[in-house]
Amino acid sequence: MRKLTSVDKQTAVDTQTPAQQSATGTVHKPTVGKPHKHESADKQVSGEALFVDDYVTPRNCLHAAVIISSIAKGKIINLDLSSVENAQGVVKVFTADAIPGEKDIGTIFKGDPLLALDNEIRYFGQPIALVLATTHDQAWKAARLASVEYQQEEVVLSHENACELLPSHQMGKHIEQSVFDNADIAIDSDMHVGGQEHFYLESQVSLAEITEDGGIFVRSSTQNPTEIQKLIAEVLHLDFNHVTVDMRRMGGGFGGKESQAAQWACLASLGAYHTKRAVKMRLPRGIDMTATGKRHPFYNRYQIAANKQGEIIAADIQVNGLCGHSPDLSDAIVDRAMFHADNAYFLGNACIEGNRLKTDMVSHTAYRGFGGPQGMIVIEKAMEELALAAKQDPLDIRLKNLYRAGKNVTPYGMQVDQYDAMLEIMKQLEQSSDYRARREQVNQWNKTHSVLKKGLSLTPIKFGISFTATHLNQAGALIHVYTDGTMQVSHGGTEMGQGLHTKIAQIVAQTFGVSLDKVLVTSTRTDKVPNTSPTAASSGADLNGMAAHKAALEIKQRLLEFARSHYKVEDVDIVNGELVGMSETVTWAQLVQKAYMGRVSLSATGFYQTPKIGYDRKTATGHPFFYFSLGASCSEVTIDTLTGEMRVDRVDILHDVGNSLNPAIDRGQIEGAFVQGLGWLTTEELVWHEDGRLLSNSPMNYKIPTIGDYPKQMHIDLYEKANPEHSIYRSKAVGEPPFMHGISVWCAAFDAVASISDHKHAPDLHAPATGEAILTACEKQLHWLEHSAVKETEDAVTP
Repeated sequence: MRKLTSVDKQTAVDTQTPAQQSATGTVHKPTVGKPHKHESADKQVSGEALFVDDYVTPRNCLHAAVIISSIAKGKIINLDLSSVENAQGVVKVFTADAIPGEKDIGTIFKGDPLLALDNEIRYFGQPIALVLATTHDQAWKAARLASVEYQQEEVVLSHENACELLPSHQMGKHIEQSVFDNADIAIDSDMHVGGQEHFYLESQVSLAEITEDGGIFVRSSTQNPTEIQKLIAEVLHLDFNHVTVDMRRMGGGFGGKESQAAQWACLASLGAYHTKRAVKMRLPRGIDMTATGKRHPFYNRYQIAANKQGEIIAADIQVNGLCGHSPDLSDAIVDRAMFHADNAYFLGNACIEGNRLKTDMVSHTAYRGFGGPQGMIVIEKAMEELALAAKQDPLDIRLKNLYRAGKNVTPYGMQVDQYDAMLEIMKQLEQSSDYRARREQVNQWNKTHSVLKKGLSLTPIKFGISFTATHLNQAGALIHVYTDGTMQVSHGGTEMGQGLHTKIAQIVAQTFGVSLDKVLVTSTRTDKVPNTSPTAASSGADLNGMAAHKAALEIKQRLLEFARSHYKVEDVDIVNGELVGMSETVTWAQLVQKAYMGRVSLSATGFYQTPKIGYDRKTATGHPFFYFSLGASCSEVTIDTLTGEMRVDRVDILHDVGNSLNPAIDRGQIEGAFVQGLGWLTTEELVWHEDGRLLSNSPMNYKIPTIGDYPKQMHIDLYEKANPEHSIYRSKAVGEPPFMHGISVWCAAFDAVASISDHKHAPDLHAPATGEAILTACEKQLHWLEHSAVKETEDAVTP
C-alpha cells in the first residue's frame, strides 16, 4: 500500500494552517496569512488597470443609450421616435418588438422586462427604447428627444398602501398578546430603515461584440457573469455556448451588479446582434442612480417581553421589505433579514415574520449584507429601548441576552456553537475600548453640557455565511501550470476591489508550496469556468478559494507521484519552491519540466460545494449557514442638539476573521465596510417625490461619507482564531459582516439623544439618523421633558 503523503493528509482535512510542516519536516514559508498587497494595486495607482470603459473600442463601435420613462406608473398612449431617429449620429432605435427571444429578464421570478412591454410603465426611469449612435454623447442626447405621452396612474411608494408582492414567510409560532401584556418589561415599537444607493465608482457598463460563429462576446462590469451569459442567450435566442462573458475587474459592485448589470449587457448585445457591430453601453451617473435598484428600505415592527433583570423571554418581530415593482432578489433578501433579526441574542419564544411589499419604484436589489443589516438593526434598537426600560447600561443588557449554554438555538432551529467566542469578543472589546470608564465620562459630560450631548454603544455581530439559496453554494476553478513553473488560475469569482484574486493567488501558491510570483489569476470568463455563482454572500474566497485549492492539490499530487517514481524516493514534498526529501536539489521549475517530459498532465479543474447546509422553508427550520462570522464595535459620538449635527469621536472594532488569509486586505475590508455602514445609517438618504421620481439622484443631493465623516479615532483589531469549520485554511469571510459595525454608531446617536431626558424616554429615531432626523428626535425629547415637568407641577399642586 502506498504511503500516505502530505498532500493526502491535507486533502483529508481540506486545509491546514499556513505554518504547516511538510512530510519531510521542512517548514513552509507561509504565503497565506501574510499581508500581501492587492494584485492590481500598482496598476490602479498608475492608471494601467483596465476597466470595461478603458478597453480600446473596436472598429465601427456604436454607443447605446436608453429612452427612459418620466412617470412611475401608467400606460404609454403615444410614442413618437422620429426626432430620435433623425438626430445626429443615430444609427438605429429599437423597442421591445426587436427582441428575438425572451423579453423578460427576471431570473428567479419574472417581472423585469428588458424594455417596456405592452406600453406599460412600472417605475420612473424604466427603459422604453434602445438608441444606437456613433458616439456616447450623441446617443444620450438623442434619447432625450423622444416624444412620449402617458396615461398616469396612482403611485404607491410606502408600506402603508403597499400590497404583497410575494408570499410572506414566518419562523416560529404565533405568540399570544398576553405574553407581552403580563411581562415585567414590554417593548412595543417600530423602525423605518432607509435604503442605500450603491454608488460604485464605475457605473454600469458593457461592451458587446459579434463573434465569427454568430455568437456574442461581452465585457461587463458584473458580479454574475454566468447569469449574464444565460440572459443574453435567452434574449437573443442563442445557445448558451455562443455567449462568452469576460470580467477582469469592477470599480465597485457592493451587490448592485449581482442581478442588475444584466439589463445593460443584454441591451448592448441586442444592439450588436441587429447591427453586426460592436456596441458599448455606459450609464451616466444620474441615469444609473435613477434606473437601478438600491438597498431595500424596510419598515419593521416588534414586541419584546423581558423579565425584571432585562432578559428577553419572548419576541415578535415583523420585517417588511419594500421591494419595488418586481421581485428581483427580494425573496431571499427578506429571508436574510429574518435570519438576522436575532443578531447575537437568544430571543426565547420568538416569532419572526417577513413580508415582501410591492411599490411603484425601481426594483430594489442586493446590497452588502443582503437584508441582514435591515434585520439586525431592529433587535439592536430594541436592546437600547430595553436598557432604558430596565434602567441598565445597554452593554449589560446585551451581555445577559447573548446566546449561551442551554440557550443557543436560533428561531430557525440552527445551533450557535461559538457563543463562548462571541462573549469573549464582547468582553475583550469592552476592555480594549475602556468602555466602563468612558461610560462614566460620557454620563458626566451629559450632566454638565446642555447643547452638545455624547453617546456610547458597544454592539455585537453574528452573521451567517453561505448563500441562503443552497444551490448557489458551489464553485469551480481551472489551473494551468506551464513548463517554466508559472501558472494561470481562473475561477468563478469576480474581482470588484475586495482582493479576491489576491487571496486566490495566495491560496494556490501556498497549496503548491511555491512563491506568489509564480501565480497569475486571470479574468473571470464563462468559457473557462462554467455555471458559476455570483460573487456575493461573502462567499467569494470560501467557495472559489477552496475550488482553486482542490485543483492545485490534484496537480501537486500528480507531480509528487511522478517524483517518487522518477527519483526513486518515498517521502517528498514541494516546499518553498523546491522538491524536498531528495539528495539533490530539484527546483519547482525543474520538477515541472521533468513532469512534462514524462507526459504528466499539468492542468486540472477543482470543484467545491459547501457542506452541512440546508433550510426547509416549509418548517422554517434548518442549517442555512456553514458558520457564523462574529465581531463587535464600540462607537462614541457627539451630537449638537441645536442643529442635529453629529461627530463620530471614536470607533473600536474587534472582528473575527478566523485564520486571516491576508490581514492587510481584511483590515481594509473591515474599515471600508464600516464606513459604508456608517453612511447607510447616518448620511445617505434616498428621497422620492410623491410622483415616484428619485430626487436624491446625484452626488449633489445624496451624501456618501467623506473624510470629514471618518471617526476622529479608529482602532481595528482582528480576532484571529481558527474557524472551527473546515473553510479554506480555516479562514472566515470578511466581505459583508463588518458592514454592520456601523450599527454601533446609530446606537450611540440614539444614546446621545436619550441623554436629553436622562435616559427616561426612548427617542423617536429611525434610520438614517441624518442631521434633520437627530434634530427632530432632540426636539421631541425636549418636548417630552417640558410635558413631564408640567405634569409633575400639576401633580404637586393637586390635593
